[in-house]
Amino acid sequence: MAAVRVLPASPNWYSSRCSDASGDGRLFGFAARHRVCLLDVSAGAPAFYGELVGHTERISGFTFCPCAGQSNLCASSSDDGSVKIWDAEALAAVAEYSRHQNAISALHWSPLVKDLIVSGDEKGIVVCYWHNRSDSQQFFPEPRTVFCLTCSPHHENLVAIGYKDGMVVIIDISRKREVLHRLRGHDDEIHCLAWCPVPGEEKFSAWQDELLQVGPSEEGRVPNGELTQDTTTKKGCYLASGSKDQTIRIWSCTRGRSVMTLKLPPTKRRGGAIDPAVKERIWLTVHWPSGRSAEIVSSSFGGELLLWDLTQSGKRKWTLLGSSDGQNHSRIVFNLSSVKHQDKELLFSISMDRDVKCWDLSTLDCSWTMPTLGGFVYSLAFSPVDTGCLAVGVGDSMIRVWNTLSMNNIYDVKTFWQSIKSKVTALSWHPTKEGCLAFGTDDGKVGIFDTFSSSAKNKPPQISSTYHKKTVYTLAWGPPTPPLSSGEGEGPSVTLYSCAGDGIVFQHNPWNLNGEANDINKVIRDTNSIKHKLPAHTEISWKPDGKLLALGNEDGSIEIFQAPNLKLLCTIQQHHKLINAIRWHHEHGSQPELSYLIASGSINATIYVHNLKSVVESSSDGPVTITEPFRTLAGHTAKITSLSWSPHHEGRLVSACYDGTAQVWDVMKEEPLCNYRGHQGRLLSVQWSPVDSDSVYTGADDFSVHKWHISKQEHTQPPQGKKSIELEKKRSMQPKVKSKKKKKPIGKSPAKQDLSDAVNGDESAKETLLEENGVSDQEGEKAAEEAELPDKASTIVSKDPSSSTCDYSSFSLPKPFVTQKTTPVKKDPPKEKQISDASLKKRKPRSILPFSTFMDHRSKDELYQDCLKLATCLKAKDNNEDVSPDLKDRIHLGLFTDRASLHKMIDVEGKHHLENGHPELFQQLMLWKGDMKGVLQAAAERGELTDQLVAISPMVGYQAWVWTVEAFAKQLCFQEQYVKAASHLLSIHKVYEAVELLKVNHFYREAIVIAKARLRPEDPILKDLYTSWAALLEKDGHYSMAAKCYLGASSPYDAVKALSKKGDVTSLKTAAELALISGEEELAATLSFRCAQDLLLSRNWVGAQEVLQQHRTLFGQRLVFCLNELLCKCLSERNPCDRKSPVPPCYHTWELNREASFIDMVIEVWQNVFGMDSTEQATCAQEQLRSIEHPPSTNNTHPKQVLFHISHDLALAALSYQTATWDEAVKSILGAVTRSYDAGNFTLMQDICSILLPEGCDNLRHKLDSTNSQSMAACRSLEAFVAYSQLYDLWWNPPKESLVLQKAALDPVLCPSEQTALENSYISGQSSSEETSDQTALETDEKLYNTTEVCRHETEGDSGTSSVDLTDRQSKLNACKVLLSEETAALQNTQRDIAEVQQILADMIHQHQQQRDNLQENTNGSTQESTIQQRSETESDKPCSESNQMNGKDEIKEPITLPELTKQLLKAKQKLAEFPDNLKVFSFPNVLECCLVLLHTGSQCPRDLHEQALHLLKEHGSANTYKKAVRRFLT
Repeated sequence: MAAVRVLPASPNWYSSRCSDASGDGRLFGFAARHRVCLLDVSAGAPAFYGELVGHTERISGFTFCPCAGQSNLCASSSDDGSVKIWDAEALAAVAEYSRHQNAISALHWSPLVKDLIVSGDEKGIVVCYWHNRSDSQQFFPEPRTVFCLTCSPHHENLVAIGYKDGMVVIIDISRKREVLHRLRGHDDEIHCLAWCPVPGEEKFSAWQDELLQVGPSEEGRVPNGELTQDTTTKKGCYLASGSKDQTIRIWSCTRGRSVMTLKLPPTKRRGGAIDPAVKERIWLTVHWPSGRSAEIVSSSFGGELLLWDLTQSGKRKWTLLGSSDGQNHSRIVFNLSSVKHQDKELLFSISMDRDVKCWDLSTLDCSWTMPTLGGFVYSLAFSPVDTGCLAVGVGDSMIRVWNTLSMNNIYDVKTFWQSIKSKVTALSWHPTKEGCLAFGTDDGKVGIFDTFSSSAKNKPPQISSTYHKKTVYTLAWGPPTPPLSSGEGEGPSVTLYSCAGDGIVFQHNPWNLNGEANDINKVIRDTNSIKHKLPAHTEISWKPDGKLLALGNEDGSIEIFQAPNLKLLCTIQQHHKLINAIRWHHEHGSQPELSYLIASGSINATIYVHNLKSVVESSSDGPVTITEPFRTLAGHTAKITSLSWSPHHEGRLVSACYDGTAQVWDVMKEEPLCNYRGHQGRLLSVQWSPVDSDSVYTGADDFSVHKWHISKQEHTQPPQGKKSIELEKKRSMQPKVKSKKKKKPIGKSPAKQDLSDAVNGDESAKETLLEENGVSDQEGEKAAEEAELPDKASTIVSKDPSSSTCDYSSFSLPKPFVTQKTTPVKKDPPKEKQISDASLKKRKPRSILPFSTFMDHRSKDELYQDCLKLATCLKAKDNNEDVSPDLKDRIHLGLFTDRASLHKMIDVEGKHHLENGHPELFQQLMLWKGDMKGVLQAAAERGELTDQLVAISPMVGYQAWVWTVEAFAKQLCFQEQYVKAASHLLSIHKVYEAVELLKVNHFYREAIVIAKARLRPEDPILKDLYTSWAALLEKDGHYSMAAKCYLGASSPYDAVKALSKKGDVTSLKTAAELALISGEEELAATLSFRCAQDLLLSRNWVGAQEVLQQHRTLFGQRLVFCLNELLCKCLSERNPCDRKSPVPPCYHTWELNREASFIDMVIEVWQNVFGMDSTEQATCAQEQLRSIEHPPSTNNTHPKQVLFHISHDLALAALSYQTATWDEAVKSILGAVTRSYDAGNFTLMQDICSILLPEGCDNLRHKLDSTNSQSMAACRSLEAFVAYSQLYDLWWNPPKESLVLQKAALDPVLCPSEQTALENSYISGQSSSEETSDQTALETDEKLYNTTEVCRHETEGDSGTSSVDLTDRQSKLNACKVLLSEETAALQNTQRDIAEVQQILADMIHQHQQQRDNLQENTNGSTQESTIQQRSETESDKPCSESNQMNGKDEIKEPITLPELTKQLLKAKQKLAEFPDNLKVFSFPNVLECCLVLLHTGSQCPRDLHEQALHLLKEHGSANTYKKAVRRFLT
């Protein structure tokens, strides 16, 4: 007869389909470890139907046959590769096949072919099996791990397969055997596949945006390019897939691609019990309810279930199942399956939270919840206060409290998991306080839960601070004993006693669990004056009235003590094996004497009942020993694990046993009444129902609790003989506990249980804690270690070493005797290899006296001879005391004679050690002998000194010690252990040597520490260390570290220098600040200026000013920087640049007076911002700036550098304005203009002229002293440059009407202006340095580019804004007269001649040197000279060779001799000397270039200017370039 109610084993985890509902809607089955549990779900509440038992490994898949008329058939697959087919109604196997070589990971029964079962395994092989004809086919579509598979409900040949890597494949299993689609889209494990229950692929409105329109050409095509003619597949059907990547995809089977992707929403966790630190797990299973093509149910993150409406567009496509709190699962859901039930559709879900739930899909509410268990049921306890409240202690680290009397929900179970984290092995309710439940665990923890309060669900328990070292076996509430019983009325009325595998019973104070618990052995010893060792206790039981305590022991004895002082009344010597269970009879019967009955069970199968009435009432002084039982209950065939008296009868007892049955006894008649055999494993706990005299609850290692009726059982006594064998067989089908450890002999293994050396073959610890669920039971709600391995992993080693090798059939294993010391508890699993007894012993250390030891282990005769020889020698010694006895070859007898002989023995032993390569043993012997000096010298010579020898050396004497340390230091240096060597030198006070040693080997840091710690601060060696280290650091580029060293050596100047070496802004800034702190103000100013210049390059004027403002001496520079900033601002406003610079400029936000002239605006900012009001300040700044000379600019000078130098000149000019020294102002402005001219930056020169002198120079000229010829010359020069810039302006911006003509002339223009550019290279003697023709050409290119640009703009622009007023142009052209200076033209021509001659001379000298180097032998001088002349002749032709060819003429020059050249040079220099100095000092634009430009302006040029320009060109244009350029104007 099956049980009435069952809390079954938990469904397996991490399996794509291990639960299913039958087609007729009557049964729901799920795989639990290696069995299938069937529930009858046809009524409103679930009822346990039975189990399918037969597999020996974990079941990985379970499926019912969906075909009508076969709804009782189902199939299950296992990790061992086998598939079984069952008749569910009969609970019997029908067939079995094994076509897989690997673990099966997916299974499905075809909905269309009634005998087809499809399975897939971890290596990717798919097997189709037709069981009616026992025929099978294998497919291997992909070499990947199959995770799930589903047969199509519309096309009998289509199977969809999901793989571990996210691939989904649809195969045709008909004769074609082809892969129809490979669906790629997911990028992680496919957890579930579900076909749409409605065929066809009509689109939903919400999908329009997500679907590509399929053209007629695409119909019937497959991505793989294979055309399928099959009409059935053409019709198509949708397929849904759920993946670990947190998405659900809907696939079209006709097009072979994803048409919709649903992303899991981040739902709020409700009542979730996952530690936030644990990474969120996800298992995404999907279910497409029958007949609903637009709705899909899926799992989500925390256990929520979502109903997706595929017709909804937008984000919110889902609804949460379970409206009220607590309806949802609290952990991930693995499987969903549904049945039609009358008018409703029901959905079943299994989850990691170990609940099976049933949902009504019409209301989305949870109809019922069936709790399940994930571990052995170790303990059952009914509350004495809240009747019918059953606490269940389970190996999955959770306690279930089951209200068995609940009317509306027969499975009303609360779960408690907080802080348990280990198997719950013992439970006990407080006798009077409601909801107070004590628990004990496998790791020795004792705690108390409050199960009653409303917040109790999430309230952690109180945990006792005293832990047992091993598994807690029993808990009992009882009266307080000393020391808790001593106080009057202030202590608790009952205290908690715990007994565990360490043999100790603790008394815990429930009012103060943090306090130390008391070991009751102390009280027992004191009260009974016991001196001997007390036996280890394994069971504890208080008589209900609290007057007597029974303790069961490991040796099988039971001791009865009297409360409160625990006086020993009697000892029961009946069992001879470890006691497992003791129970006192209840007190409320009609025969009060029965309350003295005590029943006990042990590892022996017999139960004994003793009556202690006479013992308690007799007044004997000493304790009594009882050896005869009152009643004996025999019949079980294995160890007794638990007992329970019936509260409804007198003398009726139920026992739980390892033989797999529970037995009800009539104790007085010694008669078996009924036997329950419904469990599939060994029983561990039993409780008689307190409310129903016919009901008993049992818990077993099959992970279940059964409630069964006594009256309904067919058997009356435990199975004997054949029946017993069948039960054994049934149990042996349970999976053997697989452990990956190698099998080993059960020797002295580091047992977790208290296994002692006396383990007999049939003994093990009390209630051996076997592995459960194939997983360690740490899958408790909160267990953070939650084995990511699912039930698959039957790898965690069992708690009991003996169980890992024997299978379940040998489980009549009792508790061992603890006769010897038990091994300490270790929580880690045993190591991979178990070492045998012998090798567990430590290896013996090498003998220090091997020779004499060996001699004392020879044959008996030899040893007798030794005795005689020794006696003889000692006798001789007595007679003649001075002579040392002669031991000859028996040296080892020196041990028993005098010192001289011992020394000889030590020498022989030492020699042996040295020969065998053990110098350390030789040294030890010499130390014993006292001859250390020799040892030290020998070791030093051989370089074998050690720390130990050095440590021992002082015993020889001070000198020897110092010598040894020095020798050791030398040895360490050879081994490159310099720091250690230095430490040893310090130990003999050789500080300087230690420091020097470290310094030489570049251990500066260590050397400085020692020197600073041990020497005087003023010792020069310290400074030397710092500077040497700094030099090394500087060499390696560690400047900041070097600077610290210099500072340490008190030379801040060097520190500043080191810091500034890197040269970047931050280094310079820091160096400048450091210099200021150190008082090096001049150096600080220099560095600050360098830093400011760097900041200027990155256009950060604000930063530059900040750096400069710290120094008074840099006031002038601050003015320059300010002017530079304003100038840059003006220039960028005049020519806004399209190109974005990489570094945006950082300007100050000064208020600027835009109306005033540039110089006035600058002076105003100086006054407002820098407070420069007085002329004294201006004069002072002028002196500062005049002291700085900037080199002349060339084409190669950086534009920003040029601009800075110009700013310097202009700052001087502005200061001169302020002090009204106009002569100086003109010179400074001229300096700025010529600098831009020399740098080849023409546009900059134009801009500066127009910014500074928008009205020309007349205003300035009036302020000058006209008698001062020099300043007048400077002003003339300045006017010339202004005119020069205007001249080009006029040429580039011709009036509108002449544009057409001008454009025609644009080409020829290029030629002369190119030549004039070339001319620049010959102008020497001016402040402009000689420039190479290349650079000048570049400059000209730039100008020409500008020319074309301007022309373009002019043509595009409108005449109103672009054309210059003609009269204005005329006046500007007349102003160009200043450029046509006869005198300057002559000067420039002379300078050109000089430059030309110098160039030829330089070339001749260069060739002469080259020739001299190349000549291998001496040749006569004249030939040499002639060659030089020839060379020079060709060279001098070069400048004009191009033009010659262009003209088509071949002008051959006469070769020039050296004397002629010298003559020419002298002549030219005399001519140059005749020119006035003022003319030579100031720069002037190239006069001939200006003449050419004027001629090019054509009709605009006034007649007189035209003639004067021609005259100058004829007169002074002797160079070829000019001759050629002017030719067209002369013809």
